[in-house]
Amino acid sequence: MAKVFRYARALMGAALLGLGGWGLALGEIGPQAAIAQTPEPEAVDYPPEAPPPGVEPLPPERRRMEQPQTGDYRISALLRAFNGNLWIGSWEGVARIDPNTGRTIARISLPNTIIGAIAQDKVGRIWVGTYEGLMRVDPRTNEITAQNFFLPSNRILSLQLDQRGYLWVGTDRGIALISPDQGLLMTTLRKLPGVSANALSLDRDGQLWVGTLEGLVQVNSASGFAMKRIAEVPGTTVQTLALGPRGSLWAGTPEGLLEIDSRNGRILRSVTQLRGRNVKSIAFDRVGSIWVGTDGGLLRVNPYNGAIVGEVSNLPSREILSISPDTGNKVWVGTREGLAWISTSQDIGRARPLAAFSREADSSMME
Repeated sequence: MAKVFRYARALMGAALLGLGGWGLALGEIGPQAAIAQTPEPEAVDYPPEAPPPGVEPLPPERRRMEQPQTGDYRISALLRAFNGNLWIGSWEGVARIDPNTGRTIARISLPNTIIGAIAQDKVGRIWVGTYEGLMRVDPRTNEITAQNFFLPSNRILSLQLDQRGYLWVGTDRGIALISPDQGLLMTTLRKLPGVSANALSLDRDGQLWVGTLEGLVQVNSASGFAMKRIAEVPGTTVQTLALGPRGSLWAGTPEGLLEIDSRNGRILRSVTQLRGRNVKSIAFDRVGSIWVGTDGGLLRVNPYNGAIVGEVSNLPSREILSISPDTGNKVWVGTREGLAWISTSQDIGRARPLAAFSREADSSMME
């Protein structure tokens, strides 16, 4: 009982001495007992709004987050995460924003800032392919938790999660399969026909399709062996791939947009109105329209008849590198000169650049 009394008295004394901001490491309390005091690190609080007049400005890290990029503005990858946030991969690094407001949530510090692709695994971790390797980022802490450099090449161009949850990595010298939990290399296909894995997509049966410098290759996602090759592709090089709502595969080449039967590898059609256009990115929205990014602008296409139903103006650049539809009730567009968004409820033919990620600053408010 005496020990308990002395223990309580010690705690009361610490409080009276103003030690509430210190951590107390207490041993057995006795006549000669001592209290070891270890200061806790100060928590950095980032207020969501600007500070009132006369108050110290936001901490340096928050100011850095809100400042626009300086240098290369091309937006090479966009990813809508499970929680609705938009991840942005550029040639200046990786950032995460709230697509409803355009507010920058975080900028991720990486060893290499040139981003080729972004993906999210089944438990929510973010995988970032750079021109110097693959990294796994914990979105809760924004820290790198794994990295793998033992790939066919460290220049990563594409990423695709398969139906089992494994991650396929496309490089400029073949493809590899990664275990997301350990970040370990499981298998590689170095002698890929067409060499460079520019784009990856799954078909409706879960098999992997690879867009290469010389057409398309279908890969068995279980064994990692090449199953089928389509070499006679108009435009030769496949730059982007997407699975359509009817199960067909869509491919963008320097000569246009193709629809392919993924069951037999037969080219069903070349979209007439896009022949001769350099197609660099494609994405389907929830109503089934195809958003097609070319080196001459962004188009909305009816997949049933191939008609162009809309063309978007006021983009930071006419060269479209990435597209994320249905994200914050907007279509987000990555161009060579920055990021922009398009309202899906009004003025759908006009884009608005986002100042923090675009060379052309736009002070207009998000709607």
